[in-house]
Formats: sequence, structure tokens, C-alpha cells
Amino acid sequence: MVIEVLCIIDGIVGCALGVAKIDVKFELHPQKSKKRASPEGVPTVERSIARTLRSWCSKSTAIGQLFKMNQTDTTSCCASCGIAEVDDIKLKECSDCDLVRYCSDACQKNHKSQHEEACKTRAAELRDELLFKQPESSHLGDCPICCLPLPLDLSKSIMMSCCSKVVCEGCDHANKIREIEGKLKFKCPFCRTPITSNDEADKQRMKRIEANDPIAMRQEGKDLYKKGDYQRAFEYYTRAAELGDMDAHYELADLYHYGHGVEEDRGQKIHHLEEAAIGGHPGARFNLGWNEWNNGNTEKAVQHWIITANQGSDESIKLLMEYFKEGIVDKDELAATLRAHQAAADATKSPQREAAEEYYRNRRCR
Repeated sequence: MVIEVLCIIDGIVGCALGVAKIDVKFELHPQKSKKRASPEGVPTVERSIARTLRSWCSKSTAIGQLFKMNQTDTTSCCASCGIAEVDDIKLKECSDCDLVRYCSDACQKNHKSQHEEACKTRAAELRDELLFKQPESSHLGDCPICCLPLPLDLSKSIMMSCCSKVVCEGCDHANKIREIEGKLKFKCPFCRTPITSNDEADKQRMKRIEANDPIAMRQEGKDLYKKGDYQRAFEYYTRAAELGDMDAHYELADLYHYGHGVEEDRGQKIHHLEEAAIGGHPGARFNLGWNEWNNGNTEKAVQHWIITANQGSDESIKLLMEYFKEGIVDKDELAATLRAHQAAADATKSPQREAAEEYYRNRRCR
């Protein structure tokens, strides 16, 4: 005979599945059972259920498969009207979270009041996951010539106005030595455009801006900011940020902080700092760390500083060492961060860069 049992799942299985009830079928063969059972066979069924639940709890693979099935079921139909996704009906995810899907804008609007709280919670979780993910590199990227990571110290690299490429001082210095020794005309080490006067450089930058170059736009914004033209600087920064320039996001946060060219807006300031930090800007993330610290979120502040230290930030590593002495930072955590910091610093070194640094250091001493 076959007995159908509706059992309540609790503990590990319940949490993993995210459901309350599961239908379980047991097929009993009393004639094959060696153990003694009551006339109704109920104790045997209870023991079978218990063994089955223990087996599920001990097999994470089975739990994972069931969880995946459950997740698929919750997103394969419209959260409002319940219509399933078929060939001629396509569902779209909620614009802020990944919990539900809808068949139309009308359904999404109708379901808003029911979904709003869960949506906000999940959206905040997704934002934090993105924000606290370790970037693969800094926002500066690699030198386009030697392909080594650019140093965080901006004085050790140069931006070429002709092509908007940022080249490390090692490659720039090696190119100049080659040109001097060969008695050649000075040219851009990357695109080989002849080096011109400042006026010509400005014209070259405007050509790059016309070609929608975000680096040229940001640089133009910086020049306008220095001249006190905050409104136009804001416009250039905004365009550059929309095109993905992380430094432009950082500069916009500065404008919103001081109210230069725009009204002071703390929310916009934090937004642009977060966008820059997600894109690998260590300065923006360092400031976010102080913001969390001032708000009493010590754990998040330390997380920000660990990420920037892993990128090679000397400022952050010094700060973490100070807080280690105060017992705020864990010993193992600090040790791992120190190793990552050293690896990031070593990755930016090369014989050419060391030669350039020594040359400019000796030149300054004279």
C-alpha cells in the first residue's frame, strides 16, 4: 500500500528550501519488513520519515538541487497575475531586485505595494554585495605601453593630450631617452603624435571631447574648476561620469559636498563615491570608510579600508595598523591585507620605472 504524508520541514532543510511544506510518499511492504510494527504501521512510517529527513540534511547536493528547483518556480511566473512564461509571453525582472518577475508594467505596478518592502531589502543587499566586492584593479588600469598596473601616485604617470592615454613615467622617460640619444623629435610615447605647445594641446583635447572621450572631458572639467567655473565643470564631469569615468564620479562627489555649481546634497555625494569605489577608485572608497566610521559602522569602515589597502593604498594600510593596536582589526585579517598590499605595490614596479624615479629624484636635488 502507499501512504501519502504531508510533513512540516524545519531547521536546515526548511531554511535551505525556503518553503514550509513538502509532499512525501512512502511505499510500505510489510511482508518484507524484518522489524516489528504496530497494526496500523504508523511507527514504521514515522521512522522512515525521520531517516529521510536526516538523509536530506546530510546531503547538501540534494538540498541545493531542491533549492534551485524552488527558485526556478518562484521566478517562472508573473508575481502579480501568476501567468507562466511561455514562448509568446516573456517575463522581466523587477528593476531593483532579483526576487520576482512580471509579464507587464501594469502587473509590476499592481504588485508594488506587496513587493516594496522585500524589494528595498534585497536591493540594499545587492548593492552591498557589489560595493564590497574586491575590484580586480584600480580605476587607473594598466599602462598601455608596458601593460603593468599604473601606480596610485598620480605624480608617477602622465596623461597625453593627443590621445588621452595615461602612460607611466617609466615608459615616458625611456621614450625621451631614446629620442634624445637618436636626436629625434619629441613625440607621444603611445600614438607618436608630435609634442606641441600648450595651446595646441588644448585644441587636441577639444578634438578628443568631440569624439566623446571621457578622460578629456574630465580633464577639461578640472581646468574649468580651477578657473572657478563650477557650473561648466559640473557639466563636463557629468558627461564623463555617464561614459564610465570613475575620476569624474569622484569629482562630482566633491562638487556635491561643497555645493560648487550645484546645491549641497549628501545623498548624491555618497552615490558618486560609491560608483567610483565600485569602479576601483581607492580615494573614493577611503572616504566612504570614514563616512561609515563617523556613522558608527565600524565593520563596514574596516571593510572599505581593507579593500583599498589590497589595491596598494599606503594611507589605508597605516590606518589599519593603528586600529589593530586598538583591537579593532583582527591579527589574521591584517596579516592577509599586508601581503596583498605588498603584492599590489610590487606589481607596479619595473626597472624602467625605478630608473625614471631615480632620474627625477636626482634632478630635484640639484
